[in-house]
Amino acid sequence: MQSVIRNLLVFSLIACVLIVLPSSAQPSIGGDNGWYAVNCNVNGAQVYFDDEYKGTIEAGVLNVPVYTTGTPYKSFRVEKDGYATYYGDVTTVPGKGEVFDLYATLNPVEPTSAPLIWGDVGWYTVHANVDGATVMFDNEAKGVISQGVLSVQVYTTATPYKTYTVSMDGYQPYTGSIDRYPGKGETVDLYATLNPVATPTQKSPLAPVLAGCALLIAGLLLVAGRKQD
Repeated sequence: MQSVIRNLLVFSLIACVLIVLPSSAQPSIGGDNGWYAVNCNVNGAQVYFDDEYKGTIEAGVLNVPVYTTGTPYKSFRVEKDGYATYYGDVTTVPGKGEVFDLYATLNPVEPTSAPLIWGDVGWYTVHANVDGATVMFDNEAKGVISQGVLSVQVYTTATPYKTYTVSMDGYQPYTGSIDRYPGKGETVDLYATLNPVATPTQKSPLAPVLAGCALLIAGLLLVAGRKQD
């Protein structure tokens, strides 16, 4: 009888292992990742894939992760004030773990001696607590925070902006209202505080399975003890 009980315990442990292994081997949602490496000669330039903002060039490159099973991008562009915008085609989708290089060369725009069409200028100074955060006025990218600040030039006779947004990966985006427009030579300060996104605590899916196995083994041991008595 003891050998029968012993065999039942062994089979129970094997069953627990077989139940646990499939649940831990499931792939992550969203499929495998590949990357586009956008190489550019101008740091701070903004990168877009199919008009979707992806980030800014730092140290000559921006790595853009993509899902291998996602909808393929068709085009990309790289732009920065004072430079001619670069447009390029995306013809290949990277496979799992692959990196495809894309190249963009920005050429400075020749200054013009003609008077400014828009008239006088003023500035917004955006203050934020996270360097590298992207600043957008009415969904129009204006640049990134550097040393806690970004100055944005505006024409006093242009259409006034209504909102500004400061965002960065790993932080909750901040959106504020613009209720004052700078006059000629004036500077209006705007402030944004970014708070880190809380990482949710993941509950282990193995806990209920292990608890059930423990109860099963305890029951078998109790039966074995009674048989011996």
